[in-house]
Amino acid sequence: LKNFTFGCAHSALGEPIGVAGFGFGPLSLPAQLARFSPDLGTQFSYCLISHSFHATKLRHPSPLILGKYKEKVSSGISHSGFVYTPMLDNPKHPYFYSVGLDSIWVGTRRIPTPENLKRVDGRGNGGVVVDSGTTYTMLPSELYNSVVAELDRLLSRVLNRASEIESSTGLSPCYYMEEVSQVASLDRAVPSLVLEFRGNSSVVLPRRNYFYEFTDGGDKRTRRRVGCLMMMDGGDETESGPGATLGNYQQQGFEVVYDLEMKRVGFARRKCASLWD
Repeated sequence: LKNFTFGCAHSALGEPIGVAGFGFGPLSLPAQLARFSPDLGTQFSYCLISHSFHATKLRHPSPLILGKYKEKVSSGISHSGFVYTPMLDNPKHPYFYSVGLDSIWVGTRRIPTPENLKRVDGRGNGGVVVDSGTTYTMLPSELYNSVVAELDRLLSRVLNRASEIESSTGLSPCYYMEEVSQVASLDRAVPSLVLEFRGNSSVVLPRRNYFYEFTDGGDKRTRRRVGCLMMMDGGDETESGPGATLGNYQQQGFEVVYDLEMKRVGFARRKCASLWD
């Protein structure tokens, strides 16, 4: 591929344009590959395997797919399972993949998002950046606190708060899980969490994508099972930059497609290793 432009660095000054150059723009990897094969520039997708994988048992890494591929179709029906939400134009940060988030459902309660998460203004502020390079979803403080309050209202009925775990890990809220002995009981105890994007696109997160369970303590006598919310408080800076970030922890087990032709982002539950078959 002639005149292919790339760069490597130990550190970067200014604003990021993507870990591997997959942001918007003429120098992005998809845009440059499109000069070689136009289909490669129309869309790309990835499917992130679980953070809890065992390296010794890993058969395939997370797949990255450049260009379109044929969906499995039977009886004329597509089984892709994608739900799509429109990309938002960002005049100041055109390399971001921004989408609008209307609400977050915690159990049966709908928590509306602030207006700046639903759109990007003329100065490039607002929206939700879909980012595979950020670990946890970062929400503005008011929205984060509302999610935490509803989660705690439901979980504190059956689980004890693990405040010392919160202090040592920076995660919050956390709970001791001894009261829940079976998976079925845990499913009933931990409320569902749904991201409702613009365009009536609802993404139901698996429990492990937002509520992480682990064992705390090295001594068998003091070990305790703990569960924590895996979203973070992004602060109150609502006037500048993205309104929120959708991190890769919440994207585990989804194929996330960036349809550059239709200007939309899609989400579909997948067994990521099966995409190698």
